[in-house]
Amino acid sequence: MKQRLRAVRKAMRREGLAALAVTNRKNVHYLTGFTGSAGACLISARSAVFITDFRYRSQAAKQVPPDFRRAEHTAPVQGIASELKKTRAKTLAFEEAHVTHAAFRQIRKLIKGVRLKPVSGLVEGLRLCKDPGEIRKLKKGARVNGQALGETAASIRPGRAEADVALDLETAMRRRGASGASFDTIVASGPRSALPHGIASSRKLKAGDLITIDFGAVVSGYHADTTRVFSLGRPTPKGEKIYQIVLEAQITALEAVKPGARCGDVDKAARDVIRSHGYGEAFGHGTGHGVGLDIHEAPRLGPGVKEELRPGMVVTVEPGIYLPRWGGVRIEDMVLVTERGKEVLTRSIPKELVVL
Repeated sequence: MKQRLRAVRKAMRREGLAALAVTNRKNVHYLTGFTGSAGACLISARSAVFITDFRYRSQAAKQVPPDFRRAEHTAPVQGIASELKKTRAKTLAFEEAHVTHAAFRQIRKLIKGVRLKPVSGLVEGLRLCKDPGEIRKLKKGARVNGQALGETAASIRPGRAEADVALDLETAMRRRGASGASFDTIVASGPRSALPHGIASSRKLKAGDLITIDFGAVVSGYHADTTRVFSLGRPTPKGEKIYQIVLEAQITALEAVKPGARCGDVDKAARDVIRSHGYGEAFGHGTGHGVGLDIHEAPRLGPGVKEELRPGMVVTVEPGIYLPRWGGVRIEDMVLVTERGKEVLTRSIPKELVVL
């Protein structure tokens, strides 16, 4: 945590910020380790204050490091205003994407004479490259994903609802140490697999269905993310063809992941394969995204993105083809960018089309 606080202050100096209010819960967790639902940080060159209320007094005492002085206030906005006066700062930076207009007006009213400066991505930029502790958590999440999917596959059969499969999968993840699911579990079967975000429904599985399962375990606050496809019975020739195209695109994109590679070039590697087979219009989303304390965070693997991959980044690689009224296929792995290349964190989960 000391390193993270030093890094925030270095970024503040670079931006010329006298004081910074951190209100994004994920950023608060990143800087302090606090996992409660009500907390904020006020950071200046000489002080760092963690602000919460009475409900979290004991939790904060256990989780928040001594680098932060703990302060109790009835509301974060009031706490920020009160603690800011002690710093005598004339400018307060705030996370513009995480402060409502009502909260902004309240802060402005409480700290008259202090200039408010919106900032974006300051702490998120520090979260881009994961440290060894974060990587261990993400690797554990990837293992939980593989174990839970292996167990759940045995329960996939005609007549079961997509929602039943999702419940089995989420239960299996929790049994293995997950605190919950990274997002609403996607189980999209038959024609519904053409929906990139086809959250599990009451549709009953049928023989011949392709079933896309996109899911993830939250482990110690960090989000895993994996997608695999099953065939309920022998796939049709078209289903087999589409699957092999997506698999080729995914493997090609994985080969492009390395330090210094542009995010847009990884996306292009996958997109070029799918386009060469005539399905370019059927792949309408980016090839991947960062994962960590948020399920979707920087960097983004999308068309034209010039940001370069760096060691410590953990990204997904997940091209897909989606054909309305027919169905779709997506294959996704989590990948750690290393000094010498990459490490696929979900490599233990088979990628061949599994026939059930």
